[in-house]
Amino acid sequence: MNEKALEKILNIFSKEVLPLTEHGVAKGSKIFGAAIIKKDDLSLVVVETNNEIENPLWHGEMHTLKKFYELDANTRPKEKDCMFLSSHEPCSMCLSAITFSGFDNFYYLFPYNATNDEFNIPHDLKILKEIFKINNGEYNKENSYWKSHNINLLIENLPTSKKENIINQLDEIKKKYRTLSNQYQENKDGNSIPLN
Repeated sequence: MNEKALEKILNIFSKEVLPLTEHGVAKGSKIFGAAIIKKDDLSLVVVETNNEIENPLWHGEMHTLKKFYELDANTRPKEKDCMFLSSHEPCSMCLSAITFSGFDNFYYLFPYNATNDEFNIPHDLKILKEIFKINNGEYNKENSYWKSHNINLLIENLPTSKKENIINQLDEIKKKYRTLSNQYQENKDGNSIPLN
């Protein structure tokens, strides 16, 4: 993926996902958000954020899929023609939902270890280990259903001359997520999310 495409993806996180996430965190939900974009022109199809305070199943990815399937089926793009963007590496439920929905890819900003270590949300790794006996979140990241992509690694693989602006953009996004994470952690005891 070239730097222009990565810049466009990061813009979607900055301008579309993060504002919704700020609103969701203010209401008590977690920091996870997602978007679905078209592969051909990277235009936005739908965006959502975590809404676990309404329904514990409305993780960022699940809520985005819900909104995607509420679009008119006659005009909604085919799943294989779309890219699935997730702020954080999807949990086992969201991995399954992306699979059952027919998407052949997903891209994420924060891997499981960051979700656990930086954001103090350990459930993804714990569930994978306790239920599926998968240590350290090492599921098969390229399989017959989809291929997953760590956006950080895609940026690392850019030529050095193309990285500076995009790394600055990524750092700003990460800073905003850390701020939102702190806000969520300070207020999470007051919400009704089963696994907060």
